[in-house]
Amino acid sequence: MPASYATLMARLNAVQQGHLLNFYNTLSAHAGASLLQQIAALDIDALPALVRDYVHSKPAFALPPNLAPAPYYAPDPSRGGLPWNPAAAQQKGEQLLRAGKIAGFVVAGGQGSRLGFDGPKGCYPAGCATNKSLFELFSQHFLGANARYGVRIPWYIMTSPLNHAATIDFFELHNFFGLERADVMFFPQGVLPSFDIRTGQVLLAAPSEVATSPDGHGGSILALAVSGALDDLRRRGIEHLSYFQVDNPLVRPFDPAFIGLHAGAGLTAANASAASSGEMSSKMIPKAYPEEKMGVFCSSGGRVEVIEYSDLPQPLQAQRLDDGSLRFIAGSIAIHLIGVDFLSRVALDPAFALPYHRAEKKIPCIDPASGAAIAPETNNGVKLEKFVFDALSSCKSSIVYETDRSDEFGPIKNASGLDSVHTSKALQTARAARWLQSRGVKIPLRPDGSPDCTIEISAVTATCAEELNPATLPRSVQPGETLVL
Repeated sequence: MPASYATLMARLNAVQQGHLLNFYNTLSAHAGASLLQQIAALDIDALPALVRDYVHSKPAFALPPNLAPAPYYAPDPSRGGLPWNPAAAQQKGEQLLRAGKIAGFVVAGGQGSRLGFDGPKGCYPAGCATNKSLFELFSQHFLGANARYGVRIPWYIMTSPLNHAATIDFFELHNFFGLERADVMFFPQGVLPSFDIRTGQVLLAAPSEVATSPDGHGGSILALAVSGALDDLRRRGIEHLSYFQVDNPLVRPFDPAFIGLHAGAGLTAANASAASSGEMSSKMIPKAYPEEKMGVFCSSGGRVEVIEYSDLPQPLQAQRLDDGSLRFIAGSIAIHLIGVDFLSRVALDPAFALPYHRAEKKIPCIDPASGAAIAPETNNGVKLEKFVFDALSSCKSSIVYETDRSDEFGPIKNASGLDSVHTSKALQTARAARWLQSRGVKIPLRPDGSPDCTIEISAVTATCAEELNPATLPRSVQPGETLVL
């Protein structure tokens, strides 16, 4: 036996997890070495506390004291929200983009299995007219911003161990969609072990494989540091990272007004208490109805935080203002700007730790005694993950900026129904039609008011209606026409 086997077995036995090496003697040299490597990568000493606090217990959520809706900035300050100067924020955001101070960061660790797609979710065909992949749609934002602002914006892509190689292969196959390869960096997120819900034992997926799952988008902060991405950001002089998730093709990663607000521009003396520290800022959309399944931006003790919809008591969800609008209205859509200095501070701070979130799941595994495969019909395991929005509470101050749901939120999460590729593609066309109508283009409409056509506008062409050049647009779109701009 290699020395590492004896060392790991002793450490595992000390925390009642020695079963992970039950089948070591049956494995090939290569498979055995792989298993030892997987186990060594675990935080073995932390396992007893995780089992005690998250497997044998279900942590009770305590509602923060004096909870109130988070203040927010609306795109048009004359219509509500906090007062601010949009022109000043826009100018500052454009200045930071031209100076090369902004980078993009997509969390892309998921697979397309829920969509019936075999491969990384970012490879899924999502363009409403072209069927371009999510990755290609996002790459057009980089190409467009590079041309618009005369820069080369770097792109950091967090994968998972499951899809890391396939993601890189996809970019290689498509010649990085026209981007400079040196400006695209891939790195995998960390993983956490999955636990047997009854015993607290770490599950085995196979005799030579520990059952693990990605550590959630909250793992991105540590992954940026350990991968060298954070060092690369500092070397390039990047000050702010535009964070978004891979399932939303309507996202606008490089929004100058949002960037400027995040950087502290356009704020007035009247709202000094809601100033930005430039550490972490967020976009929100108004919730459509009280029970809508999205986290809510709240304020407690002067700090902004996101309360999961399942943790916000129903009476608070249903509270309304005098005008009938929801009181707790600011829904999180996983779009953030994060300061590089803030990332450097928290990622290297031993005292900084995001909380774990617990989920009970059906996890295929093997019997640790016999090795027989187990395909559970009920929840047999516990998975843990971290959420990036929990870092908001570590900010000195944080702002929330409202965006239009129909302009920037059309996620692809399901194969059909709500938040599916069908609804997302319809939203892409509807947004493009609105933009063209605002520039004088006649759009055919169905009786229900929806566009009777399919329109896809590349982010190289425009990322908002104002960036469309009327001289290059058609006067009208014909019924049933497919138009790509």
